[in-house]
Amino acid sequence: MIGFVMRLRSRNHFSTRKNRTFLGAAQRRMDTKQRLAIIIAIFAVIYLATFARLVQYGLTDPIALASIGDSTTAVVSRPDIVDRNGQLLATDLRTMSLYAEPRRIIDADEAVEKLATVIPNLDWSDTHRKLRSGSAFQWLRRQLTPRQQSDILALGIPGIGFRPENRRFYPGGPTASHIIGHVNVDNQGLAGMERYIDQQGLADLRAAGLTGDVPLEPVKLSIDLRVQHIVRDVAARAMKDYQAEAAGAVILDMETGEILAMASVPDYDPNQPSRTLADGSVDKEYEKGWFNRISNATFEMGSTFKSFTLAMGLDAGKITVNSVVDASRPIRMGGFTIKDFKGRNRPLSILEVFQYSSNIGTAAVADMVGVEGHQEFLTRLGLLSKMETEMPGVATPTQPRAWKKINSVTISFGHGVATTPLQTAVAAASLINGGNLIAPTFLPRSRDEAQSIARRVVKEKTSADMRYLFNWNGTKGSGRHAQVAGFNVGGKTGTADKVINGRYASNINFNAFVAGFPMDKPRYIVLSIIDAPQTGENGGRTAASTAAPMIKDIIGRAGPLLGVQPQFGKDGSLILADY
Repeated sequence: MIGFVMRLRSRNHFSTRKNRTFLGAAQRRMDTKQRLAIIIAIFAVIYLATFARLVQYGLTDPIALASIGDSTTAVVSRPDIVDRNGQLLATDLRTMSLYAEPRRIIDADEAVEKLATVIPNLDWSDTHRKLRSGSAFQWLRRQLTPRQQSDILALGIPGIGFRPENRRFYPGGPTASHIIGHVNVDNQGLAGMERYIDQQGLADLRAAGLTGDVPLEPVKLSIDLRVQHIVRDVAARAMKDYQAEAAGAVILDMETGEILAMASVPDYDPNQPSRTLADGSVDKEYEKGWFNRISNATFEMGSTFKSFTLAMGLDAGKITVNSVVDASRPIRMGGFTIKDFKGRNRPLSILEVFQYSSNIGTAAVADMVGVEGHQEFLTRLGLLSKMETEMPGVATPTQPRAWKKINSVTISFGHGVATTPLQTAVAAASLINGGNLIAPTFLPRSRDEAQSIARRVVKEKTSADMRYLFNWNGTKGSGRHAQVAGFNVGGKTGTADKVINGRYASNINFNAFVAGFPMDKPRYIVLSIIDAPQTGENGGRTAASTAAPMIKDIIGRAGPLLGVQPQFGKDGSLILADY
C-alpha cells in the first residue's frame, strides 16, 4: 500500500513538471511574437508619419516654410491713387525680394561671389556678415527685377529664397512728387498723400494683417494730372531760364478750395526717393528735392501782402477805392526809412497805391487800422497760424513776438511775417470769391461741401472792391506781364529782399505773383514763386519779370483745360475763329 502511494506521487510529480515545461515554452513563444508585433507597429507608425510629413511638404507652398520673423510682415497692399479724372498716379506692382536662411548656407564666401555677379553694387562685407550670422532669416536685397530673380535661381545656392512683395510705382515720376509723396521699402507712406493715407487707418489695417491681397478702393485726389504737368514744366523751365535756386506754383479752385495743381522744383522721383553715388554715399543734393516750398516752407511774400492790407482798410471802413493817401515823402520810423521802389512823390489814390505798389501808401492804410486790428485781420485770414489740410508737414508761419507800430508798418507791405505760399493763395482767394475763407484740400470737394465749411472773413462789398483792384492792376499795373488774351487775368506782384543769415540782401530777391482769372467771374487763383533769380524777362529780376511770366504761361496753357472759355471784346461777345 505504501509502495502504491509512492508510485502515484512520483507519477504526479513527473506529470506536473512535464506540463510546466510545456506551458513555459508556449508562453515564451507568445511573448516573442508580441514583442515582434510591437516593434513592427512602432516602425509602421514612424514610416507612416514620415510619409505624411513628406506629403505635407510636397503640397505646401515652400515660401511659407521660411523662418520669417515678426519684422517681416505679409504682402502689404496699398490703394491706387488717381487724379480727379481717374488717371493713375500711384499703384502697386508685385515683385520678388531675396532672403537667406544663414543656418542652411554651406559656403558663405561662394554664395557672396555668385550673388555679386547678378546684383549690382552688392555690399560684400555686409552680405557676408549676414550669411555667417547663423540666424534664421536675413534680407539680402529687396524688390528684384524678374531677370535678377531668374539669374539667381540659376545659381543654385542652397539657403537662398524669394518672397513676394508689393513695390509702389508712380507712372508720372516727379510730375506730382510733392503731392503724392513716397513710401519706404516696406510700402509704408513717408510723405505727401501716401503718408496721409496711412494716417487715415491703413497703418492700423496693416498692423492687424488686413492689407494682404485684398483690393482696396482707389483714393481720388483733387489734382488734374494734365494741369499738374503744365505747372511743373513751367516752374522747371523758369528755374533754369532765370538761373534761380528754386521755383514753384499752385492753382486753387476758389469756389471749392480744391488744389488742382501744385509743384515745387527742384523735386525728386518718388520711384527713387534716394539716390546712391558711385562711392556708395547718399546723394544729398538729390534729397534736397524732397523740400516742398509751396506748403512746407515760409517766406516773406513781399508786396502780395499789400492786397491784404488794402482789403483790411476797405473792410474796416477806413478807406474806399477812391480814397487818397499821402505818398509824397518817405516815412521815418524807429531808425528805419520806408520809401517806394519807384516813388511818384505825390498823393496817391488807393487804385494808384495798388498799381504802383506804394510802400508808403500801404503803410498809411495800416496805420489807420492800428496794430491790434492789423494782427486780428491777418489772423482772421489764416496767415498767422498753421494751415489745416491733408498734406503732412505743413510749415507754421512766423511773426513778431510782440507787434509794435514798426512791425505793423513793415508787415503791411510784406516784410516781418513769413507764411507759406499756399496760405497766401488761400487767403487771396477769400478776397475775391465773395469774402469766404475755404480751407484748401487735396481731395475732391463739391461746392455745397465747400459752402458748409466756408467762413466769412470780409464783406461782399470788400470782395467786390478787391476784384476791381486786381483787375485794374492786371491791365494797368505790374499784372500786365501776366495777362493772357481772352482770360482777363488780374493780380499782384511781390518782390521781397531775401533774408540771408538774418539780414536782408539787397541784390537777392524772393519773387511771387498771385493772380485770379477770369476776373469778370473769378474761379481760379494761381500763385507762382521764384527764389533768387539771377535774371528774368528783358534782364529784370523783379516779380514782374520772373513770377508774372510764369503765371502767363500757366494760364495760357492750363486755362482751356480747366474749362475757361476765352472771351474777346469789351463785352466778351467776340470769340476766336479758325477758318
